[in-house]
Amino acid sequence: MPATEIHAPEGGRIGGHLSVPQSGSGPGVLVLMEIFGVGPYIRRATERLAELGYVALAPDLYRRTEPGLELDHDEAGLRRAFAAVQRLDHAGAVEDSIAALADLRKRPEVGERPVAVLGFCLGGSLAYEVAAGSDPAAAVCYYGSTIPDSLDRAERIRCPVLFHFGAEDQFIPLAAAERVCRAAAEHPGWECHIQPDGGHAFDNHESEMFWRPAPAARAWKITREFLGRTLA
Repeated sequence: MPATEIHAPEGGRIGGHLSVPQSGSGPGVLVLMEIFGVGPYIRRATERLAELGYVALAPDLYRRTEPGLELDHDEAGLRRAFAAVQRLDHAGAVEDSIAALADLRKRPEVGERPVAVLGFCLGGSLAYEVAAGSDPAAAVCYYGSTIPDSLDRAERIRCPVLFHFGAEDQFIPLAAAERVCRAAAEHPGWECHIQPDGGHAFDNHESEMFWRPAPAARAWKITREFLGRTLA
């Protein structure tokens, strides 16, 4: 069942990866990809969530420009990923993400249970946009680089939100992450955590460049507890 199709806004299909818990059903979590595409890291993220009892769906957000794009997690892959993001239809990716959220909500494995959105890197920024433009039960945003400059959209969000940043992120200045945390403190149900030893993409266990096991483990524990509360 892992490979699946999602109803697209214009009536077409979006490719995706679906992981279902052993029980066969559960609350839903929409997993939004980082810049390397729906590759082994994102597929494993859906599996990790399924192991926690969630129905996890990861849509291919490159489908409008380079369908099925899946890049290596090394320097060459990173260069290609930066180029791919420049070609990405950002508004279309938000639209596709919202469509995927609706698709996940309608799946029989989810039923009437709540559905959250969780994203990494590019997907962290998109998860914030989905929360602002739709109605997930909760949102988890890992190091979304556009969030610090999009705080004016916070008033549109009606769900609990969890933000993760790393103090050593080479793409998101610490001051910018702290700005998000100050804003989060003003919103009941919002949380913001900065891992002091975390760089960008510290959760990416597929990349020797980025993965930092200690902050990844701490952040994942926080994420598990947050989803446990908000999707109960």
